[in-house]
Amino acid sequence: MAQHFLLSAASRTLSLRAIYKAGEEAAYETFCKMRWPETDGEAICPRCGCCDTYSITTRRKFKCKGCHHQFSVTSGTIFASRKMAFVDLLAAICITVNASKGVSMVQLSRDLDCQYKTAFVLAHKLREAMALEVQTGEVLTGHVEVDGAYFGGHVRPENRKEDRKDRRRSENKSDRRRVVVAFRERQGRTLPFVTKAESEGVALAMENVDREASMSADEASHWDLLHNGWSVDRINHSLAYSDHGKHTNWVESYFSRLRRMVVGQHHHVSPQYLYQYANQAAWLEDNRRTDNGTLANIMVSNAMGSPVSRTWKGYWQRAARVSC
Repeated sequence: MAQHFLLSAASRTLSLRAIYKAGEEAAYETFCKMRWPETDGEAICPRCGCCDTYSITTRRKFKCKGCHHQFSVTSGTIFASRKMAFVDLLAAICITVNASKGVSMVQLSRDLDCQYKTAFVLAHKLREAMALEVQTGEVLTGHVEVDGAYFGGHVRPENRKEDRKDRRRSENKSDRRRVVVAFRERQGRTLPFVTKAESEGVALAMENVDREASMSADEASHWDLLHNGWSVDRINHSLAYSDHGKHTNWVESYFSRLRRMVVGQHHHVSPQYLYQYANQAAWLEDNRRTDNGTLANIMVSNAMGSPVSRTWKGYWQRAARVSC
């Protein structure tokens, strides 16, 4: 039997020991090269695009000779206004890509020796960078599997038996319960969405699946409408999980990763930010055969190419302003 990729040496091309051994300057150069790959790390003014800049070495900043604008390597990116050292940022990225089912924020804060809030916001910024590859806006092609899975909204049963309610009934379910509807090309992209009902997946399919594609779904009645637009294979999971090529095993594999991430690592995920975790699981699932060094480079490149996060910049300060 062939060895699994994650057990092979080819999957390990980066380690925390190598990052900290190389030091702060090497990490800083890595961020520069990922920010300006076309000039091999030489600064380009983000305001006017001028390549004629000089370095202010005492402050790790650059100044444009054309418009006199001062900027840093993280200006205008999701790491704008960062205070954490570059070697720690790179270490956080390494920890994130190494955790195939996610990492808790308490663990990340301990590994980086930072506050829980710092780890929480940093991890969500990295998930936002991952979403650039997941939510590309391109429709799915080929053979696409679709399914949904419910997350959150656990209703704790009452202590006394006479006070307990049937939690299977809709009126007794929590309003924080959400469903992740996922579309997955076989051996291709995974595209997740967070909705309140699995039946909303039909409308999502019309927007995100090519009409020349074929689809696979289970026997849930709301998927019957898919037959109006696509050639659809159906599989009855009460009888079999796979029947002569008819299955939804690829999308179920994605849900397996996401469920283990939520239940095993984070334990609780707010419905407000469930989409972030869904995108992270999709990114990890799509890149499961890529070595961790390449994944880290992809992550740094995505982060350097991302604009300032409107959701996560000043997250805690924003909450304080709103409450005032």
